[in-house]
Amino acid sequence: MAKTIFITGSTDGIGKMTAQKLAIEGNEIILHGRNNTKLDRTISELKELSGNNRIKGFVADLSDLAATQNMITEVASTVPKIDVLINNAGVFNSSTTTNKDGLDIRFVVNYLAPFALTEGLIPSLQKGTNARIINLSSAAQAPVSLKALKGNAVLSAQEAYAQSKLAITMWSFALAAQLNDINVVAVNPGSLLNTKMVQEAYGQHWSPVDKGADILCELATSAKHNGVTGKYFDNDQGSFASAHSEAYDDEKIQNLLQTTKDLMSSL
Repeated sequence: MAKTIFITGSTDGIGKMTAQKLAIEGNEIILHGRNNTKLDRTISELKELSGNNRIKGFVADLSDLAATQNMITEVASTVPKIDVLINNAGVFNSSTTTNKDGLDIRFVVNYLAPFALTEGLIPSLQKGTNARIINLSSAAQAPVSLKALKGNAVLSAQEAYAQSKLAITMWSFALAAQLNDINVVAVNPGSLLNTKMVQEAYGQHWSPVDKGADILCELATSAKHNGVTGKYFDNDQGSFASAHSEAYDDEKIQNLLQTTKDLMSSL
């Protein structure tokens, strides 16, 4: 049965390839991009490639939490239900290291925006069938500085990226425990895949984009993952595996979530 699948950061890289594969399978695809022109071009391209006209998109700069909230409102009011949400959008290097609220771009795009987007779309997901939330983590995970999360400490790009990826993993596990009717998994799609972000950060790659897209498609639609929740898939190993040890520390998770909620309510 065809699903309605919302993929953030889907105008290039893993997100775009995942959208293409899922569109070819006949699913309804909701794209997200930062730029109207690029988003429209991607929609047209994927419709032609897939022969599937059930593709549309929404624009928001996820480093701007107000813009993210506007998109949430627009999606919730125009999309009847969502079966799968893939929080794929991410950033490593950036010419601007903080957003207008003084928060590190990596924390905002890689963790806070997915947090806000998911919370806002839970009612839409609850109307879906075998609903799933797939959060993009990474092999790079590091203990989260709550001070840095709040914008009160400066981190290197690598440190902020790794901390944001542990943050989204910790939250994924907490969300899975909270939701009875929606499955939640975090996934490392593979290290150094051939994406624009990786090329800009490292200037090299180890594996093709397809490696990441294939596992996202599988986690999104395969019946063998029905009921699987609160887990971390490591695509470097090709299996579910253990995340960073702090992803299982209840006290640290609760501190992260309380700080996150306080931060979001103050913006």
